[in-house]
Amino acid sequence: MNQHVLRAFVSTLALAVALPGLARAEAPAELVAAAKKEGMLTVIALPHDWCNYGEVIEGFKAKYPGITVNELNPDAGTADELEAIRANKGNTGSQAPDVVDLGLAFAPAAAEEGLLQPYKVATWDEIPANIKDEKGYWYGDYYGVMAFGVNKDLLDTQPADWADLIKPEYLGAVALTGDPRSSAQAILALMSAGISRGAKPGADSGTKGLELFAELNKAGNFVPVLGKAGTIAQGQTPIVAAWDYNLLAWRDGLKGNPPMDVVVPASGVVAGVYVQAISAYAPHPNAAKLWMEYLYSDEGQTGWLKGYCHPARFNAMLKAGKFPQELLDKLPPAEAYEKAIFPTVDELSANKTAIVEGWDKVVGANVK
Repeated sequence: MNQHVLRAFVSTLALAVALPGLARAEAPAELVAAAKKEGMLTVIALPHDWCNYGEVIEGFKAKYPGITVNELNPDAGTADELEAIRANKGNTGSQAPDVVDLGLAFAPAAAEEGLLQPYKVATWDEIPANIKDEKGYWYGDYYGVMAFGVNKDLLDTQPADWADLIKPEYLGAVALTGDPRSSAQAILALMSAGISRGAKPGADSGTKGLELFAELNKAGNFVPVLGKAGTIAQGQTPIVAAWDYNLLAWRDGLKGNPPMDVVVPASGVVAGVYVQAISAYAPHPNAAKLWMEYLYSDEGQTGWLKGYCHPARFNAMLKAGKFPQELLDKLPPAEAYEKAIFPTVDELSANKTAIVEGWDKVVGANVK
């Protein structure tokens, strides 16, 4: 699948799913009863403006009253999520996550380490085979592409590509959304930057991505601050590299104050898949399974699409006419995604290793 553009990837997904008779994913009554008996679901790393998670969480609570959703550290990165599982193996209290939303590159190793437990949702067959573990330890939930969020009030000229970020007019302007030593989103931003420099996905993209950010840091263009909608609005980080769905949601939330543009770079357009999984040590395993059933139901998948995230069942549901047209009309034009690259798990892993091990030595900035 490496180097395929979005259209080719979409075709692959369409072939990989069963289109007829889309499942409604109404959870079995016994699972609902068991989850309500547990009375709580603990999630982690789910900002409400990420993929419309705020509305998704409210939808789950409305559908299953009596289950409290305990939200841990919404700004945590993927590595933080896995560490929360490790640190709470014997803890059945409120600090132990039941479910996690991980960058794809982290999932296989987490399963191998024994941090995850298998579960297959009712709509399992509609999740493409190339983005799920065959035993059900993890499965793709949504994807998007790396892009730039730009405060138009502060910048006369918008960057069109990664190479532009080195220009003097972007002094003190460029930020990431997380620490590249632990954040899947930041790691994939560096991968995108590396590919824009001619690197192949993998260790090479990690190395060249580090080189670009070392240049940005040396020039004073890189701001070691966690970029988000608020830092863009305040002028602290006029340019933030992030997933398109996050940036589009931030743009909507700002309502033109300040005006914000979302720019898909001309090269190095990396598409990122995130995955869902249940902790092997989940204190509320039935609530965790019920959460999964909700996320992969028509309602849950549509909730993600409202947040500009392409859900795992996108092609099956699109073919069956399950999405409101007005929602589809709000998505960016297809041509913005035509150069998108979907790296393999091995390429993601090699890229991650190069960046995590090289960030301190090559770039040396402490993002916080």
